[in-house]
Amino acid sequence: MSTTNLEKQSVIVRQLRPDDLEAVVALDAKNTGRRREEFFKTKLQQNLAETGIQISLAGELAGAFVGFLLARVFYGEFGTMEPVAVLDTFGVHPDFRSRGVGRALLHQLRTNLNGLGIPRLRTDVSWDDQDLLGFFHHEGFRPAAMICLELDLMERPRYEE
Repeated sequence: MSTTNLEKQSVIVRQLRPDDLEAVVALDAKNTGRRREEFFKTKLQQNLAETGIQISLAGELAGAFVGFLLARVFYGEFGTMEPVAVLDTFGVHPDFRSRGVGRALLHQLRTNLNGLGIPRLRTDVSWDDQDLLGFFHHEGFRPAAMICLELDLMERPRYEE
């Protein structure tokens, strides 16, 4: 798909393949501290097989699998009428951060989305993940005009008190 030159090495960005599942799970486990094999098995199956617009990319550096992202396009979400892309999952191996892997993956995603005429990309980031927030800020992401609300379903509802 694309190559980005950085410090005499090139980040290769390509489509994710079904045989990338273990590499994705292992990289995510390295970043999160837990294996989410079923989650990624389902996500990859959806991204590689469903008819909707799905974008799944892998990043390689010096022949090693060092990053990935999974995104999809919605035509109207949460009451909006315009199409929007959602970056579901994004990961870069910790040993390869600050080497342009994340930037190369996002660059290819932007290229793909621009070609589809998609005007906006959204994602969720933990408020406590300052490294990822900083990366996304550097790449031009800004807080959305919407507020994400969450309900703890294990708490007893106030009307039952």
